[in-house]
Amino acid sequence: MDKFKAIVVDDELSVLEAVKAILETEGIEIFTTPSSLNAIEQIKRDSYDLIISDMKMPEMDGLELYENVREIAPDSIFIIITAYGTIQSAVDAIKRGIYDYIPKPFTPDEVRIPIRRALEKKVLERENIALRTQIEARYSFQNIIGNSPEMHEVFRIMRHAASSESNVLITGESGTGKELAARAIHSNSVRARKKFVTVNCGAIPEGLLESELFGHVRGAFTGAVSDKKGLLEEADKGTLFLDEIGELAPILQVKLLRVLQDGEFLRVGDNQPRKVNVRVIAATNRDLEKAIAEKKFREDLYYRLNVIPIELPPLRKKKDDIPLLIGHFIEKHKVKAMSKNITGISKEAMQALIHYHFPGNVRELENAIEYALAFTSSSIIQVEDMPKYISEGKKLSEEAKTIPLMPLRDAKAQFERSLITAALIESGGNISEAARLLNIHRQNLQQKIKLLVIDLSSISPSKQSS
Repeated sequence: MDKFKAIVVDDELSVLEAVKAILETEGIEIFTTPSSLNAIEQIKRDSYDLIISDMKMPEMDGLELYENVREIAPDSIFIIITAYGTIQSAVDAIKRGIYDYIPKPFTPDEVRIPIRRALEKKVLERENIALRTQIEARYSFQNIIGNSPEMHEVFRIMRHAASSESNVLITGESGTGKELAARAIHSNSVRARKKFVTVNCGAIPEGLLESELFGHVRGAFTGAVSDKKGLLEEADKGTLFLDEIGELAPILQVKLLRVLQDGEFLRVGDNQPRKVNVRVIAATNRDLEKAIAEKKFREDLYYRLNVIPIELPPLRKKKDDIPLLIGHFIEKHKVKAMSKNITGISKEAMQALIHYHFPGNVRELENAIEYALAFTSSSIIQVEDMPKYISEGKKLSEEAKTIPLMPLRDAKAQFERSLITAALIESGGNISEAARLLNIHRQNLQQKIKLLVIDLSSISPSKQSS
């Protein structure tokens, strides 16, 4: 059974005793104090599920106490006690993040009901934390979530990579989590206490990238007023993550190859080789074997990097992971939803996400969940809370279910027959007028009428014109 602790703060001893007596019947462990300053010290020393405070007190009022403890006790639920004459103040306090209020004077039920609601919230939070811990233990490697066969294979390779010092090449579409995978490997390796340095090879112009990566000496070029250590040296004894390695210029590919072969490099403008000890993890969404065939990427560099290959599958190939990922992202981002107590997602919204093709992969799914958390007005994310391109995609897929499947040629003929019939009805059977409405030649329309076997006599025989 869950055991809860509460601290009650009120300068009226009779109120303290009354609240304590009521809460003890609920099985709650109670600490009481008439001093808000003493309460702050107590909250610093111990953790409480509930903080219950009077609104008006001499040392500081309930709102001031809330502001003082919200950072040191972010998981505590704060409830205020307020006189009937200051109910509006209590409502304003709730808008600022206080969970609920108890009116003064109060009946036992007026204390029990908000307290029970608050404790139900704490139970749910504890269950969510336990579930998240379970998910992370069973279905993840660091913060990468997945239970599909494809991800189990990825996790297996990542664990081997983490226990190795070999270079790693991570491939996969944009948004599949290549940097996240690289960080996970680093964090579980013997280099975990050293730096993880990221270089985006496609985001920095070639002229600047050489200096950024290898550093430079004073006077190497205009503006080089002093020696500068490069990111390669920053990563010494740690991990260097080369993102978008397929964008690396040929001249820099040669210099990187030397680092991988000999552990040596030259700063720009220097002729004195320097030694470095780094583990390189590279990533790309390009087909490097194709780039090699097109002479855009060095084959020897490719084999130096591709010692342990890891291919991250796109989300459309691991749909079974979507529910797990949704739960993970709700937990991760729901704090941004402020006071909303969001507990899950509706069946319809889940289906809309499962049926969406996600060209942006896991990153796009995370963005969609964060969007929905911002827009939902209930505790359950609905399909209409989703970004329009997902919610409308669901609507279109529902409409598509009502359309009978047939060969495309038959569907086209059926549509043309319906359209021409509508034009003939609108024109009273006048073929010239119907051709004008359809913006085609009269002879062309006559051919289609014959081809589609449209019975002109059923349109309006008295008004037909040939």
